[in-house]
Amino acid sequence: MIISVSEEFKQTFPQFKGAAVLAMVKNTPSSDALWKEIAEQEAWLCAHFTTESIKQRAGIAATRQAYKAFGKDPSRYRPACEQLARRVLQGKGLYHVDTIVDLVNLVSLAAGYSTAALDADKIVGDKLTLGIGEANEPYEGIGRGVLNIEHLPVYRDEQGAFATPTSDSVRTMMSANTQQLLVLINGYDGNIAELEKAAAYTEQLLIKYAEAVKCTTTFYD
Repeated sequence: MIISVSEEFKQTFPQFKGAAVLAMVKNTPSSDALWKEIAEQEAWLCAHFTTESIKQRAGIAATRQAYKAFGKDPSRYRPACEQLARRVLQGKGLYHVDTIVDLVNLVSLAAGYSTAALDADKIVGDKLTLGIGEANEPYEGIGRGVLNIEHLPVYRDEQGAFATPTSDSVRTMMSANTQQLLVLINGYDGNIAELEKAAAYTEQLLIKYAEAVKCTTTFYD
């Protein structure tokens, strides 16, 4: 799978760097051991940030800056990394979805980056492009219905838009039967060392909790 970044995107926000983790996995409804790790990360986050100061965390601050550069209000269309962190800081905790979604959310909490957990078999073609959303571009976000993705960063395959840092799409969403997983990690702060750390952590968690095999990581910018 090849991921490229559009020229318009590069010119608007050149510091972006991304990571894609591809793996064969086995999903399960839940994992008590994983939730112990999540609880530890939630406690760390609450000890270091508030709902206001979380905006200054490097990955979140950079994502908000990118949204503004593209012409989107990051407070109205909050990046997923900020959504998840704010939920924890408000005492609500992460949603219980399934093992793979939960562990990818853990990566987001730990790294401060927006992450996408996608069923790779639902993606059309093997060439993906990260660009900027257009007016009236069709997109159904998970749990959000029709989402206005104009001016949002957006990944596209041969069929169209399928992932943004605000919400993944229904079209490529994971299920209990997902076998080939694609995790996208969005590093708008351009910190390659932190991005590599987040990708390695993703692989580690997938092997530990989702019996992952054939893990590969690709970086793109």
